[in-house]
Amino acid sequence: MAESNKTEQATPHHRLKAREQGQVTRSRELTGAIAMFVVAGIMVMMVRDGADQWTDFFRNTLSSASTDSIDANGPLLFWVSVEAMRWVVPFQFAALVVALGVGLAQGGFVFAPEALAFKFDRLSPGKRLGQIFSLTSVSSVLKSLLPFAIIAWVGYACIQSHWVEILGSSYVDARAFASIVSEMLLQICWKSGLVLLIWSAVDYLLLWLKSEGDLKMSREEIREEMNESEGNPANKARFRKLQRQSRRRQMIKAAETATVVITNPTHYAVALKFELNMEAPLVVAKGLDLLALKIREIAGDRGIPIMENRPLAQALYKGVEVGDAIPSDLYHAVAEILVLVYKAQDEVKRRDAQRRDAANRTEEARPQ
Repeated sequence: MAESNKTEQATPHHRLKAREQGQVTRSRELTGAIAMFVVAGIMVMMVRDGADQWTDFFRNTLSSASTDSIDANGPLLFWVSVEAMRWVVPFQFAALVVALGVGLAQGGFVFAPEALAFKFDRLSPGKRLGQIFSLTSVSSVLKSLLPFAIIAWVGYACIQSHWVEILGSSYVDARAFASIVSEMLLQICWKSGLVLLIWSAVDYLLLWLKSEGDLKMSREEIREEMNESEGNPANKARFRKLQRQSRRRQMIKAAETATVVITNPTHYAVALKFELNMEAPLVVAKGLDLLALKIREIAGDRGIPIMENRPLAQALYKGVEVGDAIPSDLYHAVAEILVLVYKAQDEVKRRDAQRRDAANRTEEARPQ
């Protein structure tokens, strides 16, 4: 019985651990009932032609026994064994296949080394006696007696319904008597099999409900499992903090390679990188408040142009992750900024070239 505080459904990890320990819902009654039905069906199919086959077999056996001697190595015993195996093997093979199939259907293939491990308390006579006379054992016996009582009632009802035929069977020939008996046996068998099948289905449902109840967990157990599987919350917070710091260092380093920094001007800063072989500009860094200030400082130290565009800075910060290309709807706005940046860089280069030329001419005009 599940404890009162175990009200939560079992987690997949808890179910997996229970499965590794061999705790799988399986009903032996269901396996036996289905196997019995299949074997009975095969028997009905084989019995249709069985009477003629056995008649011929016994006729040939008696004929052979009257003419040949019977010894241990003779053909008579060999053919008797072959005929017996011909009828026994299909039933056994069908029962084996059905039992394996039904068992796998109920819980799949389970290899539980923990359940096979040697435990000294299993050899304790006192514990075994306690299990035999426990409430669980008594309830299992009572549970088995219920379908037995129903089957006994089915047999009684069948005999009662054929009572007149049974009383008159002493006046009929052997073939008619065999027909009456076979009809009664067939009726008792299929009704009893149906009772066992229904009861085994109920037994499986009860076992499944008990197993689900045993697997239930308390909220404390779920929290402990989460801590074991995912780690302590404090450690997870520290790990996330280290990840953020690492990403920040990488982003600040990537900001040094930016082509332009677009600002809000104070709250947002987005660093873009563009080269001629790129299909679209990339966001290599972005930041808010203090991180935005750090990106602007890096841009100032590295001589990277800083352009103020509030709508574009906010759109890039909120809509594009670091390392991704800008979306197509921002191409035009970013292109205008890049054009201004390239024009400014060309102007700076032209002025630097003019200053160098002027300095060279002055140096040449200076008297020697």
